[in-house]
Amino acid sequence: MTRPHWTDALLIAAVTIMATLSGDARGAQDTSAALTPAALAEIAQVEAEIDRIEAQTLERLTAPPDNQVQQIELLGKLMLYDKDLSVNRNEACAFCHTPETGFTGPVSELNRTTGSYPGSVRTRFSDRKPQSHAYAPLAPVLHYNPGQGDLVGGNFWDMRATGRRLGNPAAEQAQGPPTNPVEMGLPDIACAVYRASLRPYRALFEKVWGQQAFAIAWPNDVEQVCDQPGPPPANDSMPVHLGALDRGRAGATFDQMAQSIANYEASAEVTTFTSKFDAMLAGKAQFTAQEQAGYELFRGKAQCNNCHRDGGPGEDPLFTDFTASNIGTPANPLLPYYAEDRPDARGYVANPAGSSFVDGGVGGFLTKGHPLSQPSAVDARWLKLAPDNQGRFRVPTLRNVDRRPYPTFVKAYGHNGYFKGLKSIVHFYNTRDVLPRCQPNDPGEGTTCWPAPESTANMNTKRMGRLGLSDAEEDTLVSFMQTLTDGFLSPEQR
Repeated sequence: MTRPHWTDALLIAAVTIMATLSGDARGAQDTSAALTPAALAEIAQVEAEIDRIEAQTLERLTAPPDNQVQQIELLGKLMLYDKDLSVNRNEACAFCHTPETGFTGPVSELNRTTGSYPGSVRTRFSDRKPQSHAYAPLAPVLHYNPGQGDLVGGNFWDMRATGRRLGNPAAEQAQGPPTNPVEMGLPDIACAVYRASLRPYRALFEKVWGQQAFAIAWPNDVEQVCDQPGPPPANDSMPVHLGALDRGRAGATFDQMAQSIANYEASAEVTTFTSKFDAMLAGKAQFTAQEQAGYELFRGKAQCNNCHRDGGPGEDPLFTDFTASNIGTPANPLLPYYAEDRPDARGYVANPAGSSFVDGGVGGFLTKGHPLSQPSAVDARWLKLAPDNQGRFRVPTLRNVDRRPYPTFVKAYGHNGYFKGLKSIVHFYNTRDVLPRCQPNDPGEGTTCWPAPESTANMNTKRMGRLGLSDAEEDTLVSFMQTLTDGFLSPEQR
């Protein structure tokens, strides 16, 4: 793999952001050490909306549905919006996944700058941008298809939520963030179970999953242990000290929490199929001339449909083929993760490689797992597939690709959030191999030149890079992709 050339301007910007990250933040009180006033203001708005949705959802516990499937969905929603499931009780899963953005990153200022999001310890940032969890439960369990020579399925950018243990990639994905040190930051999965046992939804959880769910003899120091940000000490990987039977119960309950979350993500409230595209398929709407022309480009000259499939016989139009690809995305030097190579106040180093870090994607997962969270075991039989998957990332769904709460809201694209607009990434697909490499501080970056790829390993050169689209055709393609935003159909029209 090759390291891209970072321009001086981007390096200076990265250093400026990183200079604020030298200290540790123990909870929300220290967020100002790492986040700009603009980002803090937006984060406060997002947190207030999360609190509002949680309060509204908690009211449903007074008269819960009598249908077990709906009960599980309700539990899943409550846990997705529950900040207490993070180490500092300040970050719900929804912090990175809100409805207004298609269940991906909801903070425009972070999307515009860092690309990735801070965790419960606010000075720790992830190495990748948040994906959407809408439609994620429809991904197949990760498997190897020898006919096409590809791994297919799983969740996360690197497919590490394989679904092979629980039979559900979305459930295994839900098990990643709680103990990820740069996300929700708990030191032990048992902490998530303990925290859930104290929440108002406990009784409904026990009704659905059984009284044994929280019948656990918690040690006297559980509160103190679970208030300490992960990772756990090297010599004590499960710092909540439970007996064998209680540890087994905690593991089973953690699985049931994850399955509840996946059920909610699969519900008609999240995975809705209510876009204009769906309405068009149902004969309830017609594309404009530009949208239709964009759809024809999507299926033809632009070659999008080869990977972002619009369906086929017996196939939902999910706009992904669940494989992985290296599209040659440049490194995003504004990722705070590059500067997380120094111990914070707790002695934790998220990224020992520092500025030399290159994201190996699926190949990295197959070789050594993910350094921050490993919700699924790596199948050792797939180790031989690692070289052919180095630098490759899961093809994301294009559903809700342009969903935003207001027109000027910035969405980030690519595994590292390098691209700051849908037009930008379309232009990249079109011109990656046509435009020259950018020079240092090149004002034309992203328009008349592109930086080198983060990794050239297994780069896709067959279906992108020199598509020959005009500027107007790029815009037309964007117009079509905007028809994939849910909410065009009302629930009554479905």
